[in-house]
Amino acid sequence: MYFDYSETQNMIAESIRDFAEKNIRPYIMEWDEAQTFPVHLFKQLGEMGFMGVLVPEELGGSGLGYHEYITIIEEISKVDPSIGLSVAAHNSLCTNHILTFGNEEQKKKWIPKLATGEHIGAWGLTEHNTGSDAAGMNTTAKKDGDFWIVNGAKNFITHAISGDISVVIVRTGEKGDSRGMTAFVFEKGTAGFSSGKKENKLGMRASETAELVFDNCRIPDSNRLGEVGEGFIQAMKILDGGRISIGALSLGVAKGAYEAALKYSKERHQFGKAISEFQGISFKLVDMATEIEASELLLHKAAFLKQQHRPVTTAGAMAKMYASEVCVKVANEAVQIHGGYGFTKDFPVEKFYRDAKLCTIGEGTTEIQKVVISRNLLKG
Repeated sequence: MYFDYSETQNMIAESIRDFAEKNIRPYIMEWDEAQTFPVHLFKQLGEMGFMGVLVPEELGGSGLGYHEYITIIEEISKVDPSIGLSVAAHNSLCTNHILTFGNEEQKKKWIPKLATGEHIGAWGLTEHNTGSDAAGMNTTAKKDGDFWIVNGAKNFITHAISGDISVVIVRTGEKGDSRGMTAFVFEKGTAGFSSGKKENKLGMRASETAELVFDNCRIPDSNRLGEVGEGFIQAMKILDGGRISIGALSLGVAKGAYEAALKYSKERHQFGKAISEFQGISFKLVDMATEIEASELLLHKAAFLKQQHRPVTTAGAMAKMYASEVCVKVANEAVQIHGGYGFTKDFPVEKFYRDAKLCTIGEGTTEIQKVVISRNLLKG
């Protein structure tokens, strides 16, 4: 076992920290309050190779692994989790789905522009009446010669408005049949394909969330990823990696909140000494630091398994579940340590507190992670 960051990881961490301090930190609250999705920023991140982290170099990507990927998402999220969320969704969902299940022609057509940030990616599974129950989806695709006619809507979709390329899972068979769904690629501007209502959210407000709407949308069969009926199975495999992404996002939120709380506790004086010297505060910091460390170890174990092409479903679900619950707890304690100031927008912990909650919901709630883990435990 080897616990030190590699030279590459250290270089990446330093690079993204410098970028975030210059290009993200000055605008955090401006973007948050206006719910601005800063498209230009993602073009810049693409130029740095952070929009195609797992994509091979021959397709325009960085050719890096999951350990490096965790480092990138974590470091961005320590500054602004909403930007970390968007980078994660673009990389692990849309881009990775095409990379994993697309044929060579499809990969050459769509991956290079996604990997360089020229195109922004979206991924659609959730619907208004089907959150965790994805097999009950109502968005349908009917075969019409060499084309498919798609009708329905997806909601809570990251980059639904600004996305240039969307991978969407729709129903091509019977409702409730896990082999009755198929994945397709939709390009922005396709007739009958549009975006709908933008959500007004509690947190992660600079990460765009909206509906995708399909009204007799006609797409060629050449936009189908894999075989007909494989969409749900593909989605579950993509979510295995996606859980590592949300875990990394959670780790960044927790570290950002913890570091802010640690700094404040050393600077804030009461009764003649720094509040960090009071056991009530120092013990909070101990618990926060320990649980962050545990989250990081779980995540990198999942990344190791993913990198080795070994089964990662249980490890990924455990890492996501634990890290996301820890980040909510750490953000809560960070506000508490700040006292009244933690309840104001003048200090960063207020935003970490709002952003953290999404981590226990997105890409499978904590309760769904427990269902996934328990099924695998009981199979053994």
